[in-house]
Amino acid sequence: MTFKINLDRVKNDIYTIGRYGYNAEDQGVYRQGFTDEDIKARAWLQQQFDAEGLVSDMDGAGNVIGRWGSSDNKALIIGSHLDSVPAGGMFDGVLGVVAGFECIRVIKENNIPLKHAVEVIATSEEEGRFGGMLGAQALSGDLKLDWLERAKDAGGEMLRDAMARYHMPYHKAMEAARDPNDLIGFLELHIEQGPVLEQTGNTIGVVEGISGVFKWKVKLIGKADHAGTAPMNLRSDAFMGVADFAHEIARIIDEEGTDKSRLTIGSVELKPGFAHTVPGKAEFTLVGRDMSESVMTAIADSCRKVLSAIARRHKLMFEYEQMSWLAPRHCSPEMMELLQKHSQAMDFKTLVMPSGAGHDAQFFTDITPTGLLFVPSVGGVSHAPDEWTHWHDVEKGCNVLLNAVLELVAK
Repeated sequence: MTFKINLDRVKNDIYTIGRYGYNAEDQGVYRQGFTDEDIKARAWLQQQFDAEGLVSDMDGAGNVIGRWGSSDNKALIIGSHLDSVPAGGMFDGVLGVVAGFECIRVIKENNIPLKHAVEVIATSEEEGRFGGMLGAQALSGDLKLDWLERAKDAGGEMLRDAMARYHMPYHKAMEAARDPNDLIGFLELHIEQGPVLEQTGNTIGVVEGISGVFKWKVKLIGKADHAGTAPMNLRSDAFMGVADFAHEIARIIDEEGTDKSRLTIGSVELKPGFAHTVPGKAEFTLVGRDMSESVMTAIADSCRKVLSAIARRHKLMFEYEQMSWLAPRHCSPEMMELLQKHSQAMDFKTLVMPSGAGHDAQFFTDITPTGLLFVPSVGGVSHAPDEWTHWHDVEKGCNVLLNAVLELVAK
């Protein structure tokens, strides 16, 4: 028997959560982790869990948990995040939380007996305001105390201070780790945040894995000089080094990467930053991605060699700091097969695909069988006010999730 979700309930929840942090001026959502709007949204969600009769809790990392089923049974977790980027959209993360909650409501109203409990978890601080994915890392046991003590946002606010403002001792986050022996799996429904499903005419994406990511902070140091009097051939122009390296990115990917490789210069700062001065220093971020850690290593090695050669050519010093290195994570073949089966049973066009973006699911792959499901993003847009997924696609994704959940937990 195939069960269906109530789309009106799902829409109402998504719209309600979308009001927390909504900015009428640019129509974006400002619900960054551990801000007033984030905490208000979490409190609202926990109230809904309580009203539905779920056993609810907020753990030491700020994850909001709603559980249905015996406390003696192992649990399937369905989860995603509630926080947003600045000027974000309505669906990112929220869809997965609401979909998980809706699965439990359908189970309840149909009096479906369970052999395993079901938990919906709204994870905290997934968008990386403080440089990590706090909630998922805490739940999976990946959190480190020294990182908790030194993590800060772009404005310099410490994570521990932000948590203390809401009466949350930061060290309590270390107690949120779940015992893998108490779990049967983790499932997440998410918008794709890219154009592939829409452009290929597919409704459902079954994710095979999440790309590994490395992030560098790169410095090219030359000599600031007068833009009018310094001859072109005598300059140590730091920006020319950046420009040359940018032109090399496509070649590096062609030679060392795959069709799943990505290499991006996301921000550049020139110093002293005056129109009539040759830049004496350039600082930029470099982020690389691939589904293979060996390919990531090859790309990183090539970047290092190319930057060294460019620095010599332009009479520059080259320095870099590796800010992070996250290995690729692969979804459970059994979960992939389960999601594909239910999608195809509903006659939805289904694509097996990688995820180039990070998700909560990646941290659960080490502790329990994990599945990740995508629905299309209109125009591939996300992390922006005009982020949108058609409601009929939301409904399809939720129904695939629901019936996969039921196969895992129903008696």
